[in-house]
Amino acid sequence: MGSHRRLAPSPGPDRGTTVAVGLLSVAAAALGAVPATATPHEDLRTEVDRFYAEAERATEAYNKADERADTLRGQVNAAQDEIARQQDRVNGMRESLGSLAGAQYRSGWLDPSLALLFSDDPEDYLERASVLDRLTARQAGELRGLQEAVRTLDQDRAETSRKLGELDRSRKAVAAHKKTVERKLAQARRLLNALPDDERAAHERAARSGRGADLPGLSGLSGLPGPDGATAVSGRAAAAVAAARSALGKPYAWGANGPSGFDCSGLTQWSYAQAGVALPRTSQAQRYAGTQVPLSQARPGDLVVYRADAGHVGMYMGNGQVIHAPYPGAPVRYDPVGMMPVSSVTRV
Repeated sequence: MGSHRRLAPSPGPDRGTTVAVGLLSVAAAALGAVPATATPHEDLRTEVDRFYAEAERATEAYNKADERADTLRGQVNAAQDEIARQQDRVNGMRESLGSLAGAQYRSGWLDPSLALLFSDDPEDYLERASVLDRLTARQAGELRGLQEAVRTLDQDRAETSRKLGELDRSRKAVAAHKKTVERKLAQARRLLNALPDDERAAHERAARSGRGADLPGLSGLSGLPGPDGATAVSGRAAAAVAAARSALGKPYAWGANGPSGFDCSGLTQWSYAQAGVALPRTSQAQRYAGTQVPLSQARPGDLVVYRADAGHVGMYMGNGQVIHAPYPGAPVRYDPVGMMPVSSVTRV
């Protein structure tokens, strides 16, 4: 995600100097006010980094809404299936009660005392009448219970559908916001590409340089000695590490969790799925998917979560390196664990 310095506000660049500064003036209008004490190129790099972070937050919000919507869809389907089963039972009871009602109707024209008088077997008549009353009352009670259950399920279905509708609207809003961020990122990338080659290279170096001086104990981290190394790591962590390494070079893709493309939390979720472990979809939720450990004790397979908002996640590989899906236009790759502020390390 690159350099995360915060610069003090300033007036915009001089529009009458060079073509590059003129391009930056257009960027200032599209991306917001340009800070004051930095050079135009530094301002642009800072803006690009800021928009990368904003885009990632939008992606994680989209992922969360998508996950919740899937859960509610499952609830709606289950409620509908239950309603269908209850309706079948109600229909069966209604048929049964209809047959009994017909029998009562056919014999009910006579006064009960006359029916008793003309009965061949008065004791049998009384016994059948008593049984019929009990049976009808019991089945009527069951029908009332079933009807109440259906009403409850209908209410649950309506409430779940309402929630699903709200989430669908939320997803659309998040998707619209994501498109806005994508447009701004595209603007920033175009302006970044307008920089001289040495300036672009400097930005990439800054993005991957890490912040080792700010991370106590970083030099003591052990594990895989580098992209081509191997240190003994076993069990599901080993399987997840192998999966993450197999994804190297795959493209960053909005809201994707493999196997052909990934966003940051999609990569870690997919990698652990290959080890038979189900992780939540978002980096914020993955933060609590295991036991948090100090960075100085990180081992290969641990999840390294970044920034105070837990908006980015990578997998620790040892030797101060993580594998992660960085941002649009950058493939899954190794980077220093201190490439941006670390907020927590989670052992799954």
